[in-house]
This record gives sequence, C-alpha cells and structure tokens, in this order.
Amino acid sequence: MLDKLKAIRDKYLHLQEQLSDPSIATDTERSKKVNKEYKKLQPVVEAFGRYEKLLSDRESAKALLVTEKDPDMRAMANEEIADLNPQILELEEELKALLVPKDPEDEKDVIVEIRSGTGGDEAALFAGDLYRMYMRYFQEQGWTIEVLDENPGTVGGFAKVILEVSGDNVYSKLKFESGAHRVQRIPETEAKGRVHTSAATVAVMPIMEPEDINIRKDDIRRDVFRASGAGGQHVNRTESGVRFTHLPTGVVAESTESRSQHKNSEIAMGRLIQQIRDQQLAQHQSTIASQRRSLVGSGDRSEKIRTYNWPQNRVTDHRLEGDVKNFNLDKVIEGDLEGIIEALTIADNAAKMQAE
Repeated sequence: MLDKLKAIRDKYLHLQEQLSDPSIATDTERSKKVNKEYKKLQPVVEAFGRYEKLLSDRESAKALLVTEKDPDMRAMANEEIADLNPQILELEEELKALLVPKDPEDEKDVIVEIRSGTGGDEAALFAGDLYRMYMRYFQEQGWTIEVLDENPGTVGGFAKVILEVSGDNVYSKLKFESGAHRVQRIPETEAKGRVHTSAATVAVMPIMEPEDINIRKDDIRRDVFRASGAGGQHVNRTESGVRFTHLPTGVVAESTESRSQHKNSEIAMGRLIQQIRDQQLAQHQSTIASQRRSLVGSGDRSEKIRTYNWPQNRVTDHRLEGDVKNFNLDKVIEGDLEGIIEALTIADNAAKMQAE
C-alpha cells in the first residue's frame, strides 16, 4: 500500500508542476483535464501526509523509550504511542477506502427517469413525491437541473418525468437510486383508511460518449424522425426524434422525450452506450456485475430497493443490513438523502475492498 501511495504522491507533484507551466495554463482544455486529475488525487495525498506524520511521531516515541531513562519521560512516550496507534489504524482504513478503484462514470452528469409503476393514480402521486424529493436534494447540492420531458398523472404526480442533472460527482451520488421504490400509505381516496402499496421506478443513467467504452463512432448509425404524441404542430414540422443503431451488435436506442434534437441525441446515445455496456459487463464480469448492479425491474411492488412506509414514518433500504437500513421518512422525503447515500457508498466500498 505504501508503494502505491508514494506513486500517487509522485504523480500529484508532477501534476502540480504542470499546472504552473504557462503552456498548459493557457490551454483551457488541457488545463481543465490536469486540474481535474490533480483534485482527484488531492484527498489521497493529504491523508497520506497525515499518515506519514503519525508514523514519524510514533517512531520518535519508540526511539525515546530506547534512550530515555527518566520514568516520567518513558511514561509520556508510552502514553503517546498508545494514543497514536488507534489514530494510525483509523487512517489506514481511510486510505484503503480512498484507494478503492472508483467507478469511471462517477464524475459524469446523468439522465434521471422517474416513472409510476404498479398502483394506478397512487403510483403517479408517489412518482411526484419522488420527483420533489430529488429536486430538493439536487438543489441542495447546487446541481443544474433541466426537465427534458414530463407526463403528468390524471390526479397529480407523474406517469413519467425525465431530468438532466449536471454538476460535481453527480453519478457517484445518484447511482444507487436506480430501482423500484415502493410506498405504503393510506391514499386520500381510501374511505376505509386501509394502507395501500404502490411503486414507482427510478433509472439513473450516466451521460456517456462512445469513447468512454469500446464503441467506434463508425459503427453507429444515426437516424432522425418526426416525434409522435403530444406537442401540437411542432411534432409535425420538426424531425426531433433521434435513433442510434450499433451495427455490430444490432442494439438500438432512441429518444423522443425532448423537443430539442440535440437533447434527444444525448439521451439516445446515453441509452445506447448503457445497453452496450451492460452487454459487455454481462459477458466479461457477470459475477461482479450481479453483485453491484441495481436493476429497475418492471415496477412491480415485489421488485423493490427501498420502501417508504408512511404509517411508521420510516424509509427502509433493502440493500442495507441491520439498524443502518432504516431512516426517518419525514427527513428523506424532504430531500435529506445524505444518510442513505453515505450508507450505500460505504457498503459498496466494503464489498469492493473485500473483492480486492
């Protein structure tokens, strides 16, 4: 681990030199790339610096025990060693976590799709609750949000709403949200006061480019077409729908969600890459993929990653274990997702560390 940390520090110092190089500083694109990599390594290097300082202090205390005869000084040295040992162990665990390979998509912006599932009007209302919950969280993070498409429910909420979310480390925080979200509560239309169960699905897709994975641009055919559905005269005059076909595999992905051909192209490309990426993961990393991938499923009540229980004011994430899996519903539904996201990130890192 020490060799790896030293190599990271050497790279960090090299990047630091590059940032002060005038030829790089004046090249906006290159400077941005170097700065991004520099900031990525900074937490590791800073933690390693603290770790080395603790090791040095412990070695000094041990050396004092060898040379010092005074009982009081020896007692102080032993006390210092006893105090430093747990700090060193804690920092070692922090460094191990920092060295866990990051998902290459973690820093990417995302497309978020929220759709009502089983449960009719109540499912659409719950999809609306999820939309408001996420919007509050996005705004708290300072992220930029654009609504690409929305299909309201008949009594409120949404049958479907699609958002583009951009900012710092968006996918790293939202990647665990994909799946079926189940709600248990008494609907306003329920005269007998019975608790009903409904569901909505959430899909979080990183916005990717063909070069992010093994796809040649020459292997992709792009078609545009007139969108159908709501939209008035616009859909009759503008070919805003976009379809991509990956010729070697026959995978097809399209989008008509936005009135902007550019946005539809972005969404369709993201879907195409995600499908091809899933195929590659299935072929080459099926075991690892099955452990870490969250699937949306069909929207059925039984296919759930999380349950929002109104009568008990509790949110339960079914991928977590023990007391850590339960959260206060009032806080969560108001957009306080940090606790859930942190717990899922820790669990995922632990699984990766075990695999390593």
